[in-house]
Amino acid sequence: MAQAAEASEATAERVTIQKYANRRLYNKATSSYITLEDLAAMVRQGVDFVVYDAKTGEDITRKVLTQIIFEEEGRGQNLLPIQFLRQLIGFYGDRMQAFLPSFLELSLDSFIRQQEQVKSQWAKLTPTTMGGAFEEQVRQNMVLFDRAMKMFSPFAYRGEEAPAAPAAAKAAPVPESDDLSELKAQMAAMQAKLEALAKK
Repeated sequence: MAQAAEASEATAERVTIQKYANRRLYNKATSSYITLEDLAAMVRQGVDFVVYDAKTGEDITRKVLTQIIFEEEGRGQNLLPIQFLRQLIGFYGDRMQAFLPSFLELSLDSFIRQQEQVKSQWAKLTPTTMGGAFEEQVRQNMVLFDRAMKMFSPFAYRGEEAPAAPAAAKAAPVPESDDLSELKAQMAAMQAKLEALAKK
């Protein structure tokens, strides 16, 4: 009963947007017409919304969110690397397609949690040490992404391997965070499921 009440409460808080044939978007919560830019701002503010086709009643939230990404990329906000887009397109119709959405959600969730931790750590850094901390965080994220793509990509993804550093120049190992360990464990479980599926 409590779960049902929570679900209905969450649904009540969700903003309903209607899209008309003339591409106009109508926010039922504010009784006003809005733009894609307004929807993008709502996403950044954490506002939960669903978009329906005003004529058919079809849920077109995914299409509208994809359109927002397209518009942002068209303005020069190049967030998605070309190689990533090519690999993403390659997953359509592949037997791995069903696993990719959950994996991407998991990866982004872990990345967001990491960024929150890094922000709090950066607040304690001085301008002279901040550059090194940023570079190290980027390096860790790229290593994690590279491992993930090697595990899940049907194209045998290979990241650009940096030349091995001399033994004397190697940095001290960085302890793994709990989030990274948790992500690795979940990825290993998913890999085991995929291997079992491939044997069938």
